[in-house]
Amino acid sequence: MGRKMKLTYNDIYEKCKSVKIKPNSKIFGIPKGGLIPASIIANLNQSVLVDTPEESDYIIDDLIDSGKTKERYDKFNKKFIALYGKPKEWIIFPWELNETPAEDSIIRLLQAIGENPKREGLIDTPKRHLKYLHEFLNPPEFNLTTFAKENYDEMIIVKDIEFYSLCEHHLLPFFGKAAIAYIPNKNIVGLSKLPRVLEMFSRKLQNQERITNQVAEYLQENLNPKGVAVSLTARHLCMEMRGVRKQANTTTNKLIGVFKEDSKCREEFLKAP
Repeated sequence: MGRKMKLTYNDIYEKCKSVKIKPNSKIFGIPKGGLIPASIIANLNQSVLVDTPEESDYIIDDLIDSGKTKERYDKFNKKFIALYGKPKEWIIFPWELNETPAEDSIIRLLQAIGENPKREGLIDTPKRHLKYLHEFLNPPEFNLTTFAKENYDEMIIVKDIEFYSLCEHHLLPFFGKAAIAYIPNKNIVGLSKLPRVLEMFSRKLQNQERITNQVAEYLQENLNPKGVAVSLTARHLCMEMRGVRKQANTTTNKLIGVFKEDSKCREEFLKAP
């Protein structure tokens, strides 16, 4: 048995779909290889998992190899089901590789586009990609620190704030720069907190219009200023790498309060150097 057959979680799921049991049954999964298949089969057949073989209708294992495990459980006189009979190849289950279902999904994606996930350069790609997604989609938490405005009631504007996001339609990046302004009422906010607010909303699966609205509405709600203005200009790789394949900048604006009501205030923001 020199050849090895590496199974994915999707392989296990498809195999479990072929298992026929009566609905509303009681299922026991043999530790540890039978636990995941038993859970999937129970879910597919509106059945429940039980803690002991005595109370089960079906006993589930991942495979029959030497047959000794089946012999141990035959004494319970329950229907014994193994996903795989005595194999001709050495079967490697995904849980034996310490791969998570998410990593397995990325492996299958690489296979779907014709790549070999085992080749040098791709072996650790699933783990690296998941680490990147976890880091990017979980920006650090922060407190919106505010201070008394100290008799300052003119426009406060922070420009050229870099931001990065992921298009929710294609999972491709879009990125650019933002300008955020407000006119204080009672409080001002620490300047570093404006980029933090932008980061909080941009580091998600998003679209540019929604980020623009969310940043402005968050600041209006939490600062209660006389007005808020947000402008984002970005390049979208979902347009540059696919579809029309043209480079372009997209600008979105959100104006609240005096920025929307007062044309001079609005013009000062939009034309700020």
